[in-house]
Amino acid sequence: MSYLTPQQMSFFDTFGYLAFPGLLNDRIAKIIEAFEELWALHGGGHNGKPHDGKQRSCLAPCADRSEYLSSLLDDPRIEGIAASVLGDDFNYGGSDGNLYAGDTGWHSDGWNPSSLNIKFAFYLDPVGRDTGCLRVIPGSHRIGEPWPELLQKNIGRCQEVWGVGQRDIPALALETKPGDLVMFNHNTKHAAFGGSARRRMFTLNCGQRVPEDRLQELRNDLAGAARFWVDRAYGEAMIRTAGPRRMVHLEQLLANDGHLAELSRKAREKMSEPSRG
Repeated sequence: MSYLTPQQMSFFDTFGYLAFPGLLNDRIAKIIEAFEELWALHGGGHNGKPHDGKQRSCLAPCADRSEYLSSLLDDPRIEGIAASVLGDDFNYGGSDGNLYAGDTGWHSDGWNPSSLNIKFAFYLDPVGRDTGCLRVIPGSHRIGEPWPELLQKNIGRCQEVWGVGQRDIPALALETKPGDLVMFNHNTKHAAFGGSARRRMFTLNCGQRVPEDRLQELRNDLAGAARFWVDRAYGEAMIRTAGPRRMVHLEQLLANDGHLAELSRKAREKMSEPSRG
């Protein structure tokens, strides 16, 4: 594996993100091909409906459905980054694929002081500051410190409190082109503004292995996946093609997802119930 340097580790701890320009240039053509094959298989949009360019379409799980995209978890560069930050026995936390349209306001993917989770973001189109690239607020992930807590409290009402709109919040724009990789702490505030109506992006999420005394928290988190009508923590291709090394990163969630199939069944039944006027 290719581990991070001490300087990169210090940077990530301080600012909550890392950028890796050109890291996957050798794989990006096949990554884009596999991504487009997935969308074609699943109707080209959200829940089998064509992407209309007016709102985000999301495919979850995403990478898990493709043998090639699943293999990204085995790439020693990606595995090494995750292992550096989370430990060699880190958990793979799933993937989502997106066709973005319009702005994405400021948010964190979590706000959890007790465990560390990270997201790898793969942007498959060139994106700039005002054309949909990831913007981050460096240091906003440091829960418990005064400034990040103030930001967490007020960023949703920035116009009222600070007199500026969402686009004008001071931030770093991580402009990328296909082949670049961005990784950030789930707690880090991030957003995107502008761009085309079909901006392609998918993620891989990873987290620290959960201690035995907190496994119920893990099961509760997994229950949220039922809204995507999935019966296992991971897609079939991800599990079927896993070797012993990848399985280290899958085993804990697979050992604790036994309740997911029943929850997904109930979610499907609820969706099929006739509406009551």
